[in-house]
Amino acid sequence: MAAATKQALVALAVVAALLASEASAAITCGQVGSALGPCIAYATGKGTLTPGCCTGVRNLNRAASTSADRQAACRCLKSLAGSVGKINMGVVSGIPGKCGVSVPFPISMSTDCNKIH
Repeated sequence: MAAATKQALVALAVVAALLASEASAAITCGQVGSALGPCIAYATGKGTLTPGCCTGVRNLNRAASTSADRQAACRCLKSLAGSVGKINMGVVSGIPGKCGVSVPFPISMSTDCNKIH
């Protein structure tokens, strides 16, 4: 359960950075966790940024192509993130940029999921 929660926090950072458009949500929490699982070691200071992490970030960026997708993923992730203690949010906020994904606004745990577009 702790691993799923860590994945959720990392995913929140990425979901908050995705580009805007409108439609109904199709992204599931399982998809987000699977895409970003390879980022956990880096986000917790136990490893380096891997190609698998960046692949997951890019794939999630493509998959969450609508505002509804991003908002649904954000809500799911925030519901799990409360029990995570070892994720470095400074490191997390840099993952999208290091993976070549543009982030037009700050990544933060205070992100209002309803304002993600």
